[in-house]
Order: sequence, then structure tokens, then C-alpha cells
Amino acid sequence: MRVLLSTIGSRGEVQPVIGLALRLQELGQEAVVCAPPDFQEWAESLGITYVPVGPELHTTAKRPAGTVPTPEQRRQMIEGTVADQFAVVGSAAEGCDVIVAGGALAVAARSVAERRGIGYVYAAFAPMTLPSPHHAPPVFGLLGDKPTDGTIDNQALWAQDAQRWNVMWGAALNAQREATGLAPVSDVRRHIFTDAPWLAADPILAPWPEPSELDVLQTGAWTLTDHRPLPPRLEEFLDAGEPPIYFGFGSVRAPEGIARTMIAAARALGRRAVLARGWADLSLDEAEPDCLVIEEVNHQALFRRVAVVVHHGGAGTTTTAATAGTPQVLVPQMFDQFYFAHRVHQLQIGSAHPGSNPTTDSLTTALRRALAPQTVQTAHTLASQVRTDGALASARRLITKQD
Repeated sequence: MRVLLSTIGSRGEVQPVIGLALRLQELGQEAVVCAPPDFQEWAESLGITYVPVGPELHTTAKRPAGTVPTPEQRRQMIEGTVADQFAVVGSAAEGCDVIVAGGALAVAARSVAERRGIGYVYAAFAPMTLPSPHHAPPVFGLLGDKPTDGTIDNQALWAQDAQRWNVMWGAALNAQREATGLAPVSDVRRHIFTDAPWLAADPILAPWPEPSELDVLQTGAWTLTDHRPLPPRLEEFLDAGEPPIYFGFGSVRAPEGIARTMIAAARALGRRAVLARGWADLSLDEAEPDCLVIEEVNHQALFRRVAVVVHHGGAGTTTTAATAGTPQVLVPQMFDQFYFAHRVHQLQIGSAHPGSNPTTDSLTTALRRALAPQTVQTAHTLASQVRTDGALASARRLITKQD
């Protein structure tokens, strides 16, 4: 069996599909990943066949805060990415038996599968990205929308969301479908998500709420086991004192001046700090003996050796910290990050910072809550309950579906 894994997004979307690709290969199947070019070198170093699609996304984390595209810029971006996906994903699907679309921006995947007469699976990475009366639609952030204040019924919000999908993507999607001999679709979101999506998220950390009109299969998170040793310089820093606090915003934009705020908060508690540079290129003005700035490293190994993980709240980082049994502080910026901040608070395995732009005092308060003995113990206890076989279970199910 040959599987095409199609996704558009940052590391939070690409790493899970690479984890699934590796599991498929271990089971003797062929897997191709079609995703942004930022991750090609890394994927190929793992032995993954990788087809780049679209522009590099790395620079998006450095755009000025509050930058929202104009309607014309948005139209051009949408038409460009849809046309590019149809061309590249269409070519990459040659000889494939099934396409798995990871995340909502893989707009062309189902149409390509339909055109080729092959199987199609849509996988979400967080429950709140799928329609449900139990939660509101996600906040994209880059499009200028804000979290809801709870005054509008969730069903009404999801109806508005479906309309927004049609307005944003309908014309570009249907133009490409018509060019390839396919009938137009009237409900873009339902077309992409299907009525039976998969949910690649941990059922303890991020459960699917029932009852539901969707036939959701929750597989567990698609994690990628990382065997890399930590860099010697980081090992030396970790060994030189008590566990530090980790700060990082991954591949998302970080608030202006956040690096200094985070280090000041750690110092207020007498703690050392590890600062991950990330796509936002976080750094300090000068060398600090109690702070180490690092590039991308093995989070699975590092998170087990820090006191708290302070991060943006992406699905992958939240799951990795939970699996490590380390308390966390989430400072959400967009999309599913607000959901995971709520879940971490609800599960009492850390704290959710109130707002996306912390001050030294507000972050210090959040850190104190995360460092409380009961929070530390709860985080440690929950770690053993988080599933680590989601990618393997999904790979086996894909094989069974095609047999």
C-alpha cells in the first residue's frame, strides 16, 4: 500500500504526519509526505519521501504583531495555495491507494483522491477544530478574529464558520475542481472534514465530546519518537544546578519583548532558564550565566529535565510536556492553543496564562501555580495515562481499511 500524507502548516501539522509515515514504513508500507518545504531536509534525514508544496512558512513567525492581510492579499493567497496544492498533491498522489489530509488547510487532498478514485481520510489534531455544540470554532488569529466571549450559541458560531469557509475557499476550490472535471461542492468545510474524521489527539488530554453528529474516530496523538541526544552544552547547563524553566514558542509568532519577560519571571522565583530560539528567533541581548539560548532539540528528553515548560500551547508541545510528566504554563496566541490552555488548567497539570502577552508579574504568578507541589504531582501522575501508540494504531487501521 502507498499512502500520501498531505498537510499545510507549521511543525504542529507536519511532525504528526511524519510520525504516521514512519509507522507505516515500519509496517512495510510506502508513505509519501507532501508538506511545506521548511521540513524537507529533516524529513528526508529520517528516510521519508518528501514532496514540498507551497512557500516556506518560517518567516511568518517574524511578521509584526497585528499584521492582517488585506482582502485582495487574502484572495491571492487563497487562490495561489489552492492551485499549488491541486498541482503538487495531484502529482504526488500518483500510484497511491489513499490520501490522508492532516489539518484543515489541506484543501485539495479530497478532490485529488476523488479524481483518482482512491481512499481519503481527514485527520484533525485537536477536538475543537471539528464542529460540535460543546465548543466554539477555533480562532485563526492571522485573519484578525478573536476568541468568542461566550454570548453566542456554539451551533450559531459553527454555522457562521461554515459560511466563512465557503466565502474564503469556495470559489478557488470549485474553480480547480471544474478544471479537473469534478462537480462543485456547496459545503467546503464538510467536504474537507467528511462526516467521519479522525482525531489524532490524546483521549485524556483532549477528548472528543459526545454526543456528536460526526462519527469521530479518536486515534491518540501521532507522536514521533525522538532518539537524539541533547547537545553537550545543554547537558552541561542542566547538570550545573536544579532543573531550569523552559521557555519556547515553537513555530508561532511571539509577543514583543517576551524573552526578557520570561527570564525576569524565572529570576523572580530564583530559577535558571532555557530559552528556545524558535521561528520567532527569540534571543537575549547578551550572554547570561543563568540562561541558555538553544536551537531546536529533543523535547522529549529535555522536558523530563526541566521544572516547568512554558510555551504557546500547540498540540504537539502540550502532549510532549504532558507525556514527560512536567507541569506547564500555556500562553496561547491562536487557533487550538486556547483550547489546550483550558485543558491544562482543567486537568490541573499546569496553568493557563490569562492573556497572550504576559508581564513579568503575571507570568511569575502563573509559574508559581505550576510549581505548586499538588500541580507537580498531578502532572507526574497523568503522564502514565497519555497514549503513545496513536500513530501505530492509525497506521494499522489504514492498512486494514485498504485490505
